[in-house]
Amino acid sequence: MNYSVYEADVTSDIKECLNELGTQPVLFIGSGLSKRYFNAPNWIELLEQLQKACPYVPHEVGYYLQDGRSLEEIGSEFTEYYRKWAWDNRGKFPDKLFEASTPKSSYIKFMIASILDVITPDSIHGVQSEQHLSELKNLQEIQPHAIITTNYDMFIENIFTDYQPIIGQRILKPDTMSIGEIFKIHGSTNEFMDLVFNKEDYDMFLKKKKYLSAKLLTFFAEHPLLFIGYSANDKNIQRILSDIDEIISTDGDLIPNIYFLEYNKNLTENDIPSKEKVLFINNKEIRIKYIEAKNFDWVFQAFSANKAWDNVHPKLLRALLARTYKLVRSDIPRRSVEVDFDIIERAVSDDQSLPKLYGVAMLDDPSQLNLQYPYNLTQIGEQLGYTSWHSANRLIELMYKKTGVNIKETDNKYHILIKTGKTEMHKYSKHVVELLRAVDKGEKYTIDL
Repeated sequence: MNYSVYEADVTSDIKECLNELGTQPVLFIGSGLSKRYFNAPNWIELLEQLQKACPYVPHEVGYYLQDGRSLEEIGSEFTEYYRKWAWDNRGKFPDKLFEASTPKSSYIKFMIASILDVITPDSIHGVQSEQHLSELKNLQEIQPHAIITTNYDMFIENIFTDYQPIIGQRILKPDTMSIGEIFKIHGSTNEFMDLVFNKEDYDMFLKKKKYLSAKLLTFFAEHPLLFIGYSANDKNIQRILSDIDEIISTDGDLIPNIYFLEYNKNLTENDIPSKEKVLFINNKEIRIKYIEAKNFDWVFQAFSANKAWDNVHPKLLRALLARTYKLVRSDIPRRSVEVDFDIIERAVSDDQSLPKLYGVAMLDDPSQLNLQYPYNLTQIGEQLGYTSWHSANRLIELMYKKTGVNIKETDNKYHILIKTGKTEMHKYSKHVVELLRAVDKGEKYTIDL
């Protein structure tokens, strides 16, 4: 076995996860992505640049690190130096920052935005390397359901130009969590005063984190997740993974829909990296799928293999969902629109009528197929008393290990693979519920394909 075999195995696993969930991936993007494609500073490097730019900061960053200061605490101390420097040198900062109501952290955050905006490419064609340009084009092809990032810069908006940025506290509004959105949970340079940067900012962010985690629940449970540009030791990533573990309650089991992509410049064709990574967070063991790569092309291609959005713009889908949300949440309850409830009732009770209500034509008549195979794997898990698809998939794998029969490999009385263009979806019959219930209880069972 060598790296090419590893690449094929990981690609197959990614496609299997996409097929099982039947949803587009969600991307979690950290500063490593900006570092890779336009040499943006990481957090320590950003602090070093801020120290050099301000003559009032008395020591280099290493001085504060030697004292055991956290990066957020260093940010708080630098905030005070920047405020003094700004008031003594008002011409270096916008006039609006000297109003009494302006937060004292605005001066250093203005400098952060200035540093990042100067170096951020306006499009993917602003990157220097042809290899990196190829990777970014493949990244675009993933067409993710949504993107979540702790990055301040606007490079992600320049990659996914049809996606809508949702910044800071606006993420907590009830009409977010649509499709085609970029959730910038630590703020953005174009609204620099709200960046999450120093200790005070992080303390406030952590107080509200539980509300954000609740909003991300659907993403964690229903989508493949790909983490790009993070270190496994990053506190931000560990907080997110800890929330995921609490939601899914893995008890040390491998979380099957989370992939962690890490760059390794020393990889050779003879290397065989690990496919899993074990993290110890809050005295708990969390196992996630782990991908090491020097070239990201093949990873992004794997995640775009089953994309279902060809010739469909995220803006259109987002507008459709937003309008539907407003219709249900406010227009109909307030009776500000005329509603034919008979038409709506018939539409929502029939899988064929609802698409027609939206002006969407179905490719064929799957009604008989839906009757025979009405469930996806998430629904199978719910039928068995679980909260997600992971446990149902575990039972199928357990049955395969004991009998050598993988019911997902063929179309049979338990399972069918439905293909529409490039999209594939696994559907299951009521018979698989009975079969897996017996497997779960340790009872005798017979597989009748």
